[in-house]
Amino acid sequence: MSSPFNTNEPGQKPGIVRTTARSAPGCHQGCGVLLHVQNGKVVKVTGDRDFPFSQGVICPRCRALPEVIYHPDRLKYPLKRIGPKGSGKWSRISWDEALDTISNEFSRYKADFGAESVLFCTGTQRDIASYMNRLADSFGSPHSLSFGPLLGHACFVPRIAASMITMGDLPVADCSQYFRDRWDHPEWKRPETIIIWGKNPGESNSDGFLGSWVTRCVQNGTKLIVIDPRKISSVSKADIWLQIRPGTDGALALGMLNIIISRNLYNQDFVDKWTFGFEELKKAVAEYTPSAVSRITWLPEDLIVKAAVKYAEAKPASVFWGVAVDQTKECIPAIHAILCLMAITGNIDIPGGNVFRSRNFDIDAMFRWKDVELPAEQRKKAIGIEGYPLLEAVKLYRGEDVLEQMITGRPYPVKAAWIQGTNTFVCGSGDSARTYKAFKNLDFVTVTDIFMTPTAEAFADIVLPAATYAERDGIAVTDGMNGISTINKAIEPVGECRADADIILEMGRRLAPDHWKWRSTIEMFDFMLERAGTSFKKLQETGPLYDKFSYRRHENGGNRPDGTNGFNTPTGKIELYSTVFKEWNLNPLPYYEEPPESPVSTPELFSKYPFILTTGGKTKAFFHSEHRQIKSLRKLNPDPLIEIHPDAAAEIGIGDGDWVIIENSHGRCRQKAKLTENIDRRVVHAQHGWWFPEKKGSEPELYGAWESNINLLLPSGWTGKSGLGYPFKAQ
Repeated sequence: MSSPFNTNEPGQKPGIVRTTARSAPGCHQGCGVLLHVQNGKVVKVTGDRDFPFSQGVICPRCRALPEVIYHPDRLKYPLKRIGPKGSGKWSRISWDEALDTISNEFSRYKADFGAESVLFCTGTQRDIASYMNRLADSFGSPHSLSFGPLLGHACFVPRIAASMITMGDLPVADCSQYFRDRWDHPEWKRPETIIIWGKNPGESNSDGFLGSWVTRCVQNGTKLIVIDPRKISSVSKADIWLQIRPGTDGALALGMLNIIISRNLYNQDFVDKWTFGFEELKKAVAEYTPSAVSRITWLPEDLIVKAAVKYAEAKPASVFWGVAVDQTKECIPAIHAILCLMAITGNIDIPGGNVFRSRNFDIDAMFRWKDVELPAEQRKKAIGIEGYPLLEAVKLYRGEDVLEQMITGRPYPVKAAWIQGTNTFVCGSGDSARTYKAFKNLDFVTVTDIFMTPTAEAFADIVLPAATYAERDGIAVTDGMNGISTINKAIEPVGECRADADIILEMGRRLAPDHWKWRSTIEMFDFMLERAGTSFKKLQETGPLYDKFSYRRHENGGNRPDGTNGFNTPTGKIELYSTVFKEWNLNPLPYYEEPPESPVSTPELFSKYPFILTTGGKTKAFFHSEHRQIKSLRKLNPDPLIEIHPDAAAEIGIGDGDWVIIENSHGRCRQKAKLTENIDRRVVHAQHGWWFPEKKGSEPELYGAWESNINLLLPSGWTGKSGLGYPFKAQ
């Protein structure tokens, strides 16, 4: 890979800057793109075919980047509130005034109430959370809240936590992504069958995994089993579609385990050598017969059996899972059950199965800042950990408790917040009204974003303008790629926008100068990359750096720190019966629990509200609550949509395209009906993250944030026994 830099002076021929697509605007991945630059402006974005991770595939949001950069409503200068919060009155100020004001306010609260009185909140911006963690730790605050305020307690973190505890690492479907030569790598083997479980690869590419990889496998002969309440695009390519009742994934996994074990379809050799607690698991799944699971999940018995047998007999097979399995109240036992499926069939750590990312150079360590540790006495002040050993182990906090403390001030007051790249009460949590109340209760808030949002209008005292990835340098780490690449600045920022990392570095110099001594972000990147044996400039020149990857590490000591064979668990085996869960007074075996609201658990409520609400299915047009002001993307999805079966709609007099009120016992909102046979007549699906940038920003409108926000119907406090999970998809 040649150097990415171009100088595009006026009159010069168009240049191309090779870079990695990363937020802002928001993106889960790190796809390789080519920015076509002319006269100092990005005029077009195309895919980089030479980037091994994405191989030239990009989404509409990448192509729309020029619209984002040059949008007339883009934030371009630091702003200071000059009227009451929510009044929509702002004054342009200098960067020095903005950062000095924030620093002075935070320092004052630290002196008067302790560093724990300040929150640091980020959203799904994958390359800034680490800098925010360092800023919070160096300041002394125990509250660095990714996805703020509710962290990832119902998004990816449950899968990571359960996997680390029972397997020692996170198993990922093997689509050759860990090799630079990809499909041609001699050791890789195409999965014979892939289960797509609660994920929509046609619309979303989350968790460092591109849906195009699954498509490529299917083109080469892989068979699909799709588990989803909606007839997503992957169903057209699938041999089996399990149209599951939302929130019952755990029961289905237990039923598949029952079938595989009772029919002796499990891998006896792998189970004997590398798993712990098989006999206990066998007893635990005995009650989940096909008929029992059929009643729970609404799935035909024969289809459940067919799917279980097909997965068990495929050699190899993998599970490609998504956020839907996280977004149930008791998600940890459901995830544990799916992990057991991978384990008893022997589809772990083998080509074409579910594999573990390599850690020869520690990508995670580069972003954990080992030179800065939050003092133990401050860590103990973290809100929402006490009584949740799993949360303490993964250093997360129960976001519901954070909100409660923001409102009540007990046991100590929360006074201020730094919010960067998250639209909190529109998209960051259930019960938007409560989240709004909590942040309104703070004395001082600063928000960093690329557009003015309802969050910024409602809460902020200072608003800072962020640069897009075309306007900055950075490091992109993508788990799916098992490596790192650079984000390369192609143009000068619009107005006075600054890179997120630059903003945090400048604030770090003010709040904790001993821990932020770098003169530039490039020096900071070099400090991080030294652990991978490279530098920012060198990485730019060489292109993506892949970690060395190997299979069957459990057989050669590659999974455990002590170099012994096995898996990085207390028993050295995959724990079908978890000794750690047992120690923490959690059920050591997988089990199923009904959603808190369902036809079974609350039949009287179901008679009054006769639909199951599932939410959050992605669309190519938007990234959560972003991109609503981008014309080409809004054209793809102009209005908030609720999907309903035509027969169900006809019974209550709803036509296609009608605006309807969606209501339950917790709240209400308004969306447009989309009639489709791709959903069960007892289920409706509503889009999330909706606000309307074209509407008035000041209170009470807040860009229409109260009109179509489905989170208004989602209650507070419904996390599981572990402290993780939330029933976003089964109300």
